[in-house]
Amino acid sequence: MSAVVVAMFAMLAAGAYLALSRDLLRCVVGLSLLGMGVNLLLLASGRLGATAPPLVEAGALQLPAQAANPLPQALVLTAIVIGFALTCFALVLVLAVRLRVGLRDSDALRLSEPGEGPDGKPLPLDAPP
Repeated sequence: MSAVVVAMFAMLAAGAYLALSRDLLRCVVGLSLLGMGVNLLLLASGRLGATAPPLVEAGALQLPAQAANPLPQALVLTAIVIGFALTCFALVLVLAVRLRVGLRDSDALRLSEPGEGPDGKPLPLDAPP
């Protein structure tokens, strides 16, 4: 149990460190690690040591004491699929930004934004600077 807690803390700490980076690729990897750490947290909430399947016999008045909780397992399975799709989309987005703008630094990307008009709204893309 303590190994899972250490792994969860390490994933969350590394994910937060990388997500706060200025490099876009590191941000994507950090968000992916954060998602995996939260998945470990959800999985650990459903009793790690339980070996009995979460089945209740017909006519039983109470649940088995050592049964695994199926809800966290289903949530984690769904979160893995969604997290993988989100990571793939973010990687393609970072690659498109890198090819189009030529920058990976998130602070330098502000230079490619349109300027601000007198009313505070962004200028149209075809407007002169």
